[in-house]
Amino acid sequence: MLKGKIIGNIVSTRKKEALVGSKFMEVQLIKNNVLTDEYIVAVDSVGAGIGETVLLTTGSSARLALTDTAAPVDAVIVGIVDY
Repeated sequence: MLKGKIIGNIVSTRKKEALVGSKFMEVQLIKNNVLTDEYIVAVDSVGAGIGETVLLTTGSSARLALTDTAAPVDAVIVGIVDY
């Protein structure tokens, strides 16, 4: 699992049918409680917003966080960090 900060959203009007209705967010990764120069695009499954710190899952586990487990995703936001 990864931790990151949402810095923006991605708008994609043309996408694979399994991804229609998904919200894409640009996330800056956090390591050792420090923002890094690494970024990832993730599907938002929890309704997170810009500026929030989130938890992400990646790889084949990411698909399992979505309703359509066959969707071609590599990263999904699965939690919002409270503190």
